[in-house]
Amino acid sequence: MSSVIVQPNGLSYPIGRFQKPEVLTAQDRAASLQTLYLLPKRLRAAVDDLSAEQLDTPYREGGWTVRQLVHHLADSHLNAYARVRLALTEDWPAITPYNEALWAELSDARTGPIAPSLELLTALHTRWVALLTSLSEEDWQRGYVHPKGGRQTLEHVLAVYDWHSRHHLAHITSLRARMHW
Repeated sequence: MSSVIVQPNGLSYPIGRFQKPEVLTAQDRAASLQTLYLLPKRLRAAVDDLSAEQLDTPYREGGWTVRQLVHHLADSHLNAYARVRLALTEDWPAITPYNEALWAELSDARTGPIAPSLELLTALHTRWVALLTSLSEEDWQRGYVHPKGGRQTLEHVLAVYDWHSRHHLAHITSLRARMHW
């Protein structure tokens, strides 16, 4: 799929920055849906045997900890799921953004156990993938209006969250490789 620059860009963007694909084929959507389907399992495998000290290690200097990344994925994907549902039931609704950096600094994200977020992601992705799999060609062109990003089709949103899933998973897996965990 052409939604990602292939060359890594340091520790911040280990799989490259997101780039909006010009065209998203049915095969591209299927691959993106597979990424969403597999994220909970892949994330659990990436963090399963980490100690509390390892979970509290930032993936880069000044970056979020592994714990914060897990909670961020749950927070972000929960918001995305709700936005998709709004887009399917309203005509180009305006969505409300949230400050992900401030959410990551809340106590539950900084110090809370990751098990609830892993369980949430498993259940959420089961529902989200089932919903997305049911969409018609016309449904993929529905969307919402983001105050900063403008109109975003569900097709675009799928590409973003495919990248987002792989991006943050790579933060964790590349940290593990660098630290020899």
